[in-house]
Amino acid sequence: MSDVMAPNEGARSEGLITVEALPPQGQITLRCEMSEDYRTKLSDALGMAFPDQRGSVTDGDRALLWMSPDELLLLVPYDAVDGVMESLNAAFDGWFIAITNLSDARAQFRVSGPHLRDILAKVTPTDMAPRGFPVGDVRRSRLAQVAAGYWLRSEDEAQVFVFRSVGAYAFEALSTLAQPGGEVNFLSA
Repeated sequence: MSDVMAPNEGARSEGLITVEALPPQGQITLRCEMSEDYRTKLSDALGMAFPDQRGSVTDGDRALLWMSPDELLLLVPYDAVDGVMESLNAAFDGWFIAITNLSDARAQFRVSGPHLRDILAKVTPTDMAPRGFPVGDVRRSRLAQVAAGYWLRSEDEAQVFVFRSVGAYAFEALSTLAQPGGEVNFLSA
């Protein structure tokens, strides 16, 4: 078995914000109806609350993100994916649900700093104002020319998801936009 490598492993850029590639992360997508039965069953199986629309819930090293009206993304430690998938498949035996391991499909970045909202607003059509994108929310959108997901973990930290194949492009785009001299100071404190 080969060693697990995250895309852009070790990449880090300092500027108006810090952009850093995250280590391998377990990512399980759950596609199903979001009826009360499914919500209850999933909450019971995971031992965690169900997120609100466009929201997230966290429990230690796990997080459940709302991605669309019929899709959730479960983040777990990379080495826990097989056990979690086995447990979910057993819990949902006979139910109509797609449980898929996407751990190696995406590159992820932590972007942080006081200019976070301004820098992200340069590269996505998502409303980055606090009233449009509150802490804890998740959005699927664009990052310049590529599809991306944004999870605002705190007022000055977000996790950005892109397909693995465009990870280097996303890192360079974020790093370039964060170079000193590009301050906007529209949304930042």
